[in-house]
Amino acid sequence: MSLFRALYVSVRVWLTLIAFVLLFITAYLFPVLFPFVKLALAVFVALCLFDGIMLFRKPVERTAFFARRELPERMSNGDENPVTVYLENRYPFQTQVEIIDEIPFQFQKRDVLFTATLKPHETKALRYELRPTKRGEYNFGAVNVYVMTALQLLKRRYQFSQDKTVAVFPSYLQMRQYELLAISNRLSEIGIKKVRRIGRSMEFEQVRPYSRGDDVRTINWKATARRSDLMVNAFQDEKSQAIYCLIDKGRVMKSPFEGLSLLDYAINASLVLSNIALLKQDRAGLLTFSDRIGQLVTAERRPGHLQKILEVLYRQKTRFLESDYEALYANIRQHIRQRSLLLLFTNFETVNALHRQLPYLRRMAREHLLIVVFFENTELKNLLNNPASTTEEIYQKTIAEKFYYEKKQIVKELQQYGIQTILTAPQELTADTVNKYLELKARGMI
Repeated sequence: MSLFRALYVSVRVWLTLIAFVLLFITAYLFPVLFPFVKLALAVFVALCLFDGIMLFRKPVERTAFFARRELPERMSNGDENPVTVYLENRYPFQTQVEIIDEIPFQFQKRDVLFTATLKPHETKALRYELRPTKRGEYNFGAVNVYVMTALQLLKRRYQFSQDKTVAVFPSYLQMRQYELLAISNRLSEIGIKKVRRIGRSMEFEQVRPYSRGDDVRTINWKATARRSDLMVNAFQDEKSQAIYCLIDKGRVMKSPFEGLSLLDYAINASLVLSNIALLKQDRAGLLTFSDRIGQLVTAERRPGHLQKILEVLYRQKTRFLESDYEALYANIRQHIRQRSLLLLFTNFETVNALHRQLPYLRRMAREHLLIVVFFENTELKNLLNNPASTTEEIYQKTIAEKFYYEKKQIVKELQQYGIQTILTAPQELTADTVNKYLELKARGMI
């Protein structure tokens, strides 16, 4: 690195030079001050030379300063992902540093600037977080470090080539969160409701001793008489039921909410639901569609199956055409022959839009348990909650009420034909979807 590339004059230097120019003008007007101006200039030049010698002298190590960036192997879409920059000061004196990290252009951030103070031979870690909102590949550039002494007259730039490409996958962090809470029976902490089981749609597992809190209706009286101790029948959920997530990739799923598209919310929820289904010993599958059928992952439960679903979800993109529900129904009839739970992630804004697809939805519902998952318009909901004072605001609120009413009409019309529905806000999609799955499983409807 040449001196001209490494040497950057700080703003403080320019301000000092401007001050000296003003001093010279003053000295020209008042000659008696000229010796003091020359002395001040000589001191300033000496300090700059001393600062430069301290920064650019040849160190014992190959470089007098070192930095590196640490990234996860892949990032989780829609979540805060940690990034760590490690700094090592090899100078024998305390340094002031400015760090500019070249992050991918997708984040649209130009203020990733950090400052730190490092003691002689000190190592420090700076940690910050990035929230991607699109799946795909993100390219990180170099780490630029500007080092200053205590005088802070000059800066020396160190550039460390840390080029790396990181893939942003569907929200596996959210999936792990739900998985850990499901294992520890703490799903209620994130909005998952406990559902009372109706009827007996469970498989017999074993006879075991009674424990406090067991349902007295499960007491096995014959085993109790033989053992002279209370014994109960233990049941487990029916297993190996097929759960399919049907993801609409048409233009209705392109709408954004908090940086993520509705398609990405559906993809994240599908990944979580597939993992929960596998934990419940069910089989998870996937089908994507738009104006044509996308990819089909047959419902299975085998090692590596969740990773296969994750890889397929990673590659999905929105298409800007209307989705073909006739082709969807034909494909389901051809490839999904066993009665299954179908969760259709889509979006209907009007009743007319529903009526165009309703015949195919009804046919699917006759052969499978169909749940139509679509989204509330949260902006309209906020508009309805705000009072209207002007004529324009009254007009806008009236239109908003019309669209809000149509959403409710869509729910009622689907329920008339025995089709289950989930009308939810995007940020609540995952919890509401898992709730519905657990409810239907507890009621024995799958």
